[in-house]
Amino acid sequence: MKRKGVEKNGVAKRVAIGMIALIAWSAGLQAQELRCQVEVNSQKIEGTNKSVFESLQQSLNDYMNENKFSNATFSPTEKIDCRLYLTVSEYDGDRMKGDLQVQLSRPVYNSSYTTTVFNFKDNRVEFDYKEGDPLIFNETSQQSNLTAILDYYAYLFLALDFDTFSPQGGQPYFDKAASVVQAAQSSGEIGWKAFEDNKNRSAVLSAYTDPATSSMRKLLYNYYRRGLDEMVMSPDKGRATITESLKDLEAVYKSSPMTVGLSIFRDSKLDELVNIYSKAPATEREAAYNILEPIYPTDRDRLEKIKKGADQ
Repeated sequence: MKRKGVEKNGVAKRVAIGMIALIAWSAGLQAQELRCQVEVNSQKIEGTNKSVFESLQQSLNDYMNENKFSNATFSPTEKIDCRLYLTVSEYDGDRMKGDLQVQLSRPVYNSSYTTTVFNFKDNRVEFDYKEGDPLIFNETSQQSNLTAILDYYAYLFLALDFDTFSPQGGQPYFDKAASVVQAAQSSGEIGWKAFEDNKNRSAVLSAYTDPATSSMRKLLYNYYRRGLDEMVMSPDKGRATITESLKDLEAVYKSSPMTVGLSIFRDSKLDELVNIYSKAPATEREAAYNILEPIYPTDRDRLEKIKKGADQ
């Protein structure tokens, strides 16, 4: 993480500024990593006191935004932007069932543009929650299925974000997410077991960590750090790197065409790719189209926009 220093003339000014900088630096060390927007939608539940869902939303918000999930140093301006949108479809006693839309975004260097890194709908979310129950973070043991789900996504956010800034930079957090999955698999709760569902939490983790599909992580660094970040200063160079990075996606498709990683990439990136290639040379648009069309045949309308560019 970058640090900025300030120099002034005069001993008194140096001391004062030094103290301010020390306080700000210390606060930065303690700053939590995530800036997470949380929303709970309970419109499908009728005839229930809505205060339990308001309590749940506040509990989720506090958990994601006040706990610290790593030893990394983040200043307030460096926090990772993410979003959890929980739709509760069933509520019986203390048991809630629903789905969770999960999104992670990242700024592009030297621009005001924010890009989506991860966009996924977790359809198998079940947990027990009683109004006012505290959600307690414990790195060494799982307190409940709800906290396990939150821990999993917090670590996944960290892993993916770090991978976009350095090759394999998110490995420590993928390891932590794997530990959460392993512990949760013995709980009997749905959404965790390998081969239970090809789009559950275990499958999402495997999409980035299994050897057959690990090129997804190589794509993260090349697409974001060497591609999008570079496009601000050198559009042609950055776009060429993005085109090259799509070959990693192609490799994943050839080795594991059913991996959820491919649908995550589609939901996160296809609209963005339309914009990226809008002013690209025809040969480059054609290259991107030829890679993406076999992978996403049902998205031909969007892919045709990539192929035709801005002039069509």
